[in-house]
Amino acid sequence: MPGPVRNASRALSPAYALALGLQLCTGVALCALPTVAHAQEKLHDFNVPAGDLAQALQEFARQAGVQILFPYDVAEGKRSRGLKGRMTTATALDRLLEGQGLGVATRSARRITLRAVPVRQAARPRPRPRPRLAPGSRSPAPPPPPSVEIVVTGRAADVPVAASEMSYALTSVPRDGLDMSAPLSTAALFRQVPGFWVESSGGEAGNNIRSRGIPTDGFSAIAFAENNIPVQYDGALGYLNTDQSFRIDDTVARVEAVRGGPASLFMPNAPGGVVNFITRSGLDEQGGRVTLTGGDNGFARVDGYRALRLSDDWGIVAGGFYRRDGGRRPPGYTADSGGQIRFALDYRGAGNSLSMDIRHLDDRVTFYLPVPLRLGKDGKPEPVASFDPLHDSLAGPETQNVPLYNGRGPTDFDLSEATHTRLTAITLRGTIDLGGDSEWHGGLRWRSSDTVRNALFPTGTPMTGAAYLATIEERMQAAFPDTSELALRYALDGAEFPDAANALVTGGNLLAVSVPLDEVLAETRFSSTLQAAGRHDVALGIGGAHYTYDFDRYMGTVLMELADEARLIDAVALDAGGAVIGRYTDGGVQRYGSLFDTARMAVDALAVHASDEWRLSPDMRVDFGMRWEVNRIDGKVAGQTLVDLGDPTTLADDQLLVPDGSFVRLRRRDSGFGWSIGGNYELSPDLGVFARYTHSFRLPSVSNFNTAPLRTDQETVPIAMAELGLNYAVDTFDLSATLFSTRFQRLPFSDFRFDTETSSYVETTEIADTRTAGAELEAFWDPAGPFDLVMQATVQNARYRNFAFTQLVDSQPVERDFSGNRLIRVPRLALRGVTGIALLDDKLRIEMTGEYFSRRYADIANAQALPAYLLIGLNIRALLTERIELGAHVANLTDTLGLTEGNPRNGSFDTGTTANGYFYARPEFSRTVRVEVALKL
Repeated sequence: MPGPVRNASRALSPAYALALGLQLCTGVALCALPTVAHAQEKLHDFNVPAGDLAQALQEFARQAGVQILFPYDVAEGKRSRGLKGRMTTATALDRLLEGQGLGVATRSARRITLRAVPVRQAARPRPRPRPRLAPGSRSPAPPPPPSVEIVVTGRAADVPVAASEMSYALTSVPRDGLDMSAPLSTAALFRQVPGFWVESSGGEAGNNIRSRGIPTDGFSAIAFAENNIPVQYDGALGYLNTDQSFRIDDTVARVEAVRGGPASLFMPNAPGGVVNFITRSGLDEQGGRVTLTGGDNGFARVDGYRALRLSDDWGIVAGGFYRRDGGRRPPGYTADSGGQIRFALDYRGAGNSLSMDIRHLDDRVTFYLPVPLRLGKDGKPEPVASFDPLHDSLAGPETQNVPLYNGRGPTDFDLSEATHTRLTAITLRGTIDLGGDSEWHGGLRWRSSDTVRNALFPTGTPMTGAAYLATIEERMQAAFPDTSELALRYALDGAEFPDAANALVTGGNLLAVSVPLDEVLAETRFSSTLQAAGRHDVALGIGGAHYTYDFDRYMGTVLMELADEARLIDAVALDAGGAVIGRYTDGGVQRYGSLFDTARMAVDALAVHASDEWRLSPDMRVDFGMRWEVNRIDGKVAGQTLVDLGDPTTLADDQLLVPDGSFVRLRRRDSGFGWSIGGNYELSPDLGVFARYTHSFRLPSVSNFNTAPLRTDQETVPIAMAELGLNYAVDTFDLSATLFSTRFQRLPFSDFRFDTETSSYVETTEIADTRTAGAELEAFWDPAGPFDLVMQATVQNARYRNFAFTQLVDSQPVERDFSGNRLIRVPRLALRGVTGIALLDDKLRIEMTGEYFSRRYADIANAQALPAYLLIGLNIRALLTERIELGAHVANLTDTLGLTEGNPRNGSFDTGTTANGYFYARPEFSRTVRVEVALKL
């Protein structure tokens, strides 16, 4: 048989040549970083009232139009003197810092970094208790936690703005919020962001996230960024979601999430928003921490980091984690194991900056799939008698290693390999002060990864053993004419399957996918401040990417009992004497080679974006921008044919999909143009209102062509989004509210249904539109006393439009119309509340969380309802000494059976109802308990 397809040879296209040149030039510039002399400083009008020093520094930065970084623990509890008059930035800052124990470490035209310095004859005042930040809350008055790099996500300009001045919705999760909530996965963290619909029931990787009714799964509309550079250019690559390429650990300082707004202008494939993970810097903080965590089902994890300032200009950070886990629904072997390490080196001096970051991930995590359920007499889901949906696993030792065929020959399928990602990413970032309020910014990321994704996907619906035998009787009689009766036997020992009339069996697909990916991303950006009818903070950027990947997939279909750690079953034909004369299966395998695909793809991407943040007056800002992007795809896909391996005693090897030696070439070019305009008006220093309209797009993902290179249903999808909101922040109360409307046009929807009779997939695609209207609310209340409260809510009405088509059912045309139906798996109402209490002089904090999701539907026809549910959680953190901290976290305290999705293998158009009442759905995880102890270094 032919060997694997090799990467397609390719001509140097103009877009690719420009992208390659951009990458080279960015790399050279980052390595050189010449020092540029400062221009003579301009005079500014300052009016900073006396008060809290941290707030005064933030107000000074806003009036000076600079970014300021400072050690919060030094500024905390101090009061500043008033500052008023026309003077240079340097003079104003010197007056503000006099006698405060802070001095300038580095300074450029747009960024100032402060550090602690000795103070003569001045005793430091007793510090006030630090504000208690609930998970997901924003700190309204003080700056973020100590000495973190301030990166405002969703903007190209570096000039800081206050919350009341923002013209889009942003949620920030600080480091102490991450520590307090201890999310079980990256996707679980996003539940702290209103407007995001999250399915984190797949485990630590391979989950789904949407924003504001955007009807695409995975991470196809929400971009992941690490310090404002994409973690992966296209987060929707088949079987390679972005959350497989990234893990949260102690090297992350905070997280910022933008819903909609201008995110799509500055980040690829981000029409719904961007989540930016901002990492620690050795220039901004010192010390470190080691955290040991243990939990149920054998969970054990160690996290750690160390930050060190080498000199005034250089700092380093090193850290990572290692973890082992028996599993959320234990399969009888180690479910998760592996970890991540990071090393970062930072330089800031002479007005310039340079950062190098190296991250290596080698982690293996289980992908959790739907479990069997049945409809009770009241029509509500309930457990099947032989299976606990919260604790049991169909996967087990007997399905861990199964002999299969990978399309080229025999292979040993290893289910315990799970989703295994080995990734190395090297990132360079830097800025050069060009003088005259202008800067050059550059970023370059090289990433090489190898991802294997092995999983057991349940198929069809559970049925009794007798019912299953009835479905194969005709084929078995034709293949083995002397058949007297059919029977079920356990595959390994040949023992009779008990009570076939009542005991349940099910089908499953053992699917193996390999996706090695090599990627280079680069962006160069020029920003400047101009004066013309107000102040303009303008930016012009060019970004490019080149990535290649291989896609190899094979699958075998098996028959199993419906039980925890299910055993494989053979269906056999018996003669009149009870002897076995033939087998439908072979060692439990119903069909070898039920799926096979091989593809090699290469993509060149080029994007240009420009923006202007225009301050018309002290109270009014207008910002607008545009993005043009073009992708060029070049690849080839292997052809297929069916072969019979020739074993006359079984039907399992009669139809294997294998490569036929031919290849289909793919070459296409897609482009899109988007723009956004927003405005903000400050009604007071505490209250701002904003409005925004964005016209964005989503280019076709290259992985849509992995198996169908000649498909014609993939085009650039236009997306329109309107927003109206307000931001209000005072000392004890913080409120963000946004009304939004989203419209998709010409979006392809696929029904990917597994046919249990032929053990093969059948795909149907239809084009339709969607419209969503909704509201997001985020509030933080911290009154006097020990209590505080966070409330988040998302209400949305998401509907399909123009979704009418003709479907063939039993060779007869049937008219279907899903127009007006609710979007698949999107709840109309999602609520999250966190109430906290701080005791013992803030040394003990207890939080209770509640998350409510209203009824959803598992299919587009809205035939299978997923009931509403409520999840309760508990988080406790206690400061035992100045260096030792103890924490405890309980998720799903009440062991609620909450269903997040149905079984997509049964199709997404109309799953219908089953005659026996059995079905598959994927639940939230059962009660999870974890205890941790942290030691500050």
